[in-house]
Amino acid sequence: MNDVERILESYEVRPTAMRTLIYKFMAKNNRAIALSEIETAFVKADRATLSRTIKIFEKNGIVHQIDDGTGIPKYALCETLSNCEVEQDLHIHFHCKYCDETVCLTDHKIPHINLPEGYMPENVNLVVKGICEKCSGV
Repeated sequence: MNDVERILESYEVRPTAMRTLIYKFMAKNNRAIALSEIETAFVKADRATLSRTIKIFEKNGIVHQIDDGTGIPKYALCETLSNCEVEQDLHIHFHCKYCDETVCLTDHKIPHINLPEGYMPENVNLVVKGICEKCSGV
């Protein structure tokens, strides 16, 4: 059993060949990925299988969805096991207006938000827009 298969099993996800390939693709890119990019990378795969895989990953905390303001949901791998929970991993996302990439800035945490009693957060998303280090020439 390889490392990716172990990771998927640790999230209680059966490590099929397609799930393993999608996980590796996302890890290699190290940025938020739109479903359309996954479909382009795996053009011979069934689109429903790809979509279902992302939904399974999201449900089991392997990826989190990012609304970066482009109107296209993107998905990024979570840092560690169960770290995609609202109370566990509130970090900033950065969207570059030049290269159109969105990345997780996991070292930059969003402070805990105290909501009034009766309010239950399900998702917190903070997107900073600007020019990334690659495009700014730094």
